[in-house]
Amino acid sequence: MNQPYRATSIPAPRSVEIDDGARRVLRNTWTLLAMTLAFSAVMAYVAMAMNWPPMGLLALVGYFGLLFLTMALRNSVWGLVSVFALTGFMGATMGPIINIYMNALGNGSQIVMAAFGTTAVAFVGLSGFALVTKRDFSFMGPFLFVGILVAFVASLVAYFFSMPALSLAVSGMFALLMSGLILFQTQQIIRGGERNYIMATVTLFVSIYNMFMSLLHLFGFAFGEE
Repeated sequence: MNQPYRATSIPAPRSVEIDDGARRVLRNTWTLLAMTLAFSAVMAYVAMAMNWPPMGLLALVGYFGLLFLTMALRNSVWGLVSVFALTGFMGATMGPIINIYMNALGNGSQIVMAAFGTTAVAFVGLSGFALVTKRDFSFMGPFLFVGILVAFVASLVAYFFSMPALSLAVSGMFALLMSGLILFQTQQIIRGGERNYIMATVTLFVSIYNMFMSLLHLFGFAFGEE
């Protein structure tokens, strides 16, 4: 005798369980990240309004100096001061570069907004995916470290030897690597692998910064109008 057909519901995917400590780190990270992004944007605007010149290699010296200072102070209240100094400095280095695109390209403002919008959508999407997926991204850590190191060295080669093609390739590499780093870092927070919200903020901020600058370079090359 045939059994009557009974519809079965497919259970909806559930997000990863987050303990109270991880939830607190995530909340503090996103709060500090929002504040540092706003401060960085203000500093970028100041640099643009005052028409500051590009800093070149001085930007790298300032970045690594402030990064190491933030790492040393990450467990004290001075770490907050240092992270604002770092992100504000990075915003100031970004302003002159945005000015170049705005002044050199007829559609420079559209290029900047496209890079900004794509970066924002990518960050929200990747962070959301890291929050709900059961997939473990911890294996990506060593690959991201090696990839970022290779991309950084390649960017120096492209800068010193004036190699535009290599520079474009590096921008593409950084855009992909920063996507992976956002996934990795967000999951490290929610799974308890990262308990210091200052360093988590720095990692996500640097990922967003590098993704935006990489997309700006790629979009400027692909869609820029003289």
